Amino acid sequence: MNQTSEKYQPGTVVSIRGSVIDVKFSPPLPELYTRLNAGENDRIVIEVVSHIDSETVRGISLTSSSGLARGSKVKNTQKSLQVPVGERLLGRGFNVFGETIDHQDPIEGGEWRSIHQHPVPLDERSTRSEILETGIKAIDLLTPLERGGKAGLFGGAGVGKTVLITEMINNMVSHHEGISLFCGVGERNREAEELYRDMKEAEVLDNTVLVFGQMNEPPGARFRVPHAALTMAEYFRDDAKQDVLLLMDNIFRFIQAGQEVSGLMGRLPSRVGYQPTLGTELSQLQERISNTATGAITSVQAVYVPADDFTDPAAVHTFGHLSASIVLSRKRASQGLYPAIDPLQSSSKMLSPTVVGERHYQVAQNVRQTLAGYEDLKDIIAMLGIE
Repeated sequence: MNQTSEKYQPGTVVSIRGSVIDVKFSPPLPELYTRLNAGENDRIVIEVVSHIDSETVRGISLTSSSGLARGSKVKNTQKSLQVPVGERLLGRGFNVFGETIDHQDPIEGGEWRSIHQHPVPLDERSTRSEILETGIKAIDLLTPLERGGKAGLFGGAGVGKTVLITEMINNMVSHHEGISLFCGVGERNREAEELYRDMKEAEVLDNTVLVFGQMNEPPGARFRVPHAALTMAEYFRDDAKQDVLLLMDNIFRFIQAGQEVSGLMGRLPSRVGYQPTLGTELSQLQERISNTATGAITSVQAVYVPADDFTDPAAVHTFGHLSASIVLSRKRASQGLYPAIDPLQSSSKMLSPTVVGERHYQVAQNVRQTLAGYEDLKDIIAMLGIE
């Protein structure tokens, strides 16, 4: 007993640079991704991200590090960050630590899992291409979503992203008896609160789990929120054998948080100032979104394209993972056409005769041709009238 307590003695803070904290431990060092606690009531949470030498680890603080000083004691919890899983999460809102943020009773006890899980092995994945019906005609006809795939939702503020997301959640619950999980990365507080109220009014909250890492939180917390949400989603797919709709808003903010963490760590920036590990970090997250024989996690991700530049590394890397792109246009929204999907800019890899069938494919192509024809002639129509 004495040996165990000696084995994991508390560490000592040796340097603090904003969110980056170096801690000295006597060997053995805490493993990578271990959660360290510091400050009174363990309110400061640090995640180990690298080993500097045989007795120093470097960690990123996931909470504000104010009040921490050199020489402060740091506890090694010997565990990584963990979040609760199970049916008890439905209808609740959480932060990256699995703590409730909806002013209701906290969730304690029961099963908690590490947010760092491995993707499903290839031999356990389903190899069939299946369509996930959303019940929204414009999407199902022209840009069908892949069950267990990833779709990007492109659009600026006020073009109806949240309304579309709420409608998808509603249909997921009624048609597929599935679960929806909303993950807000770098959300504004106002958006999170509005979404919670909208879902309550639409009566879809009881089949939804909300996870938020808000804009005012340290980059480390925003960077880990999608991993926390995925861990909760994986429980419903693997243990409850249900289909899960994972909505992420916004995947660009996840990349941005990684960029901030990388900068704090002192890594040399790569192209356009992004982190050198951008591709790896995004892949580690996206590869966990997949389907198995018994259930699937289908993801719809809101994507902000910096300065509308589709050659930006963040956009390029994100596109590589998507099987469908749904583009919302402000012009259609201003005409009162909702959902404001631009059918000519949106696309899906699923829209091929072998997957959706010959008739569906032909109808979709004819609709596209008609709309493209109208687009070409609309100036003449405006001048001369429809005849």
